[in-house]
Amino acid sequence: MKNTQKIGTESVNYKTEKEFSTSSNKFTRKKVTFDDTPLFFPEGFEKIFLAIYFVSLPYIAGLLFLFFYVSNGKVEVFSSLNQESSFILTWAVGYEILAILALIYIAKSAISFGKEITLHEKKKKFRRP
Repeated sequence: MKNTQKIGTESVNYKTEKEFSTSSNKFTRKKVTFDDTPLFFPEGFEKIFLAIYFVSLPYIAGLLFLFFYVSNGKVEVFSSLNQESSFILTWAVGYEILAILALIYIAKSAISFGKEITLHEKKKKFRRP
């Protein structure tokens, strides 16, 4: 049930308190699907592409970290580092970088979700005399 109030020429829909309390107002209860992810998952091949991304993205991130941060963009130093380090070491460095970025994104999403809920509750408590 939505309450509709006509203001001027526009009609505004308001959620009742019961509708808001039954809606998902917890960050951990939000529905997550592959449709929300920015990566490309062709239909039917989601697991294969997830495995490809799991191997390739951390490795590329590790290579970029080694090239720009450790070797300061010098090809000679990077070449010597790349010959001495193994695939798994480079992958692990990239995995840690991507894990930190994912945790920062999750924290940012949770904080912004909490602010939205707080703003809605403040608006709900306001009453005209």
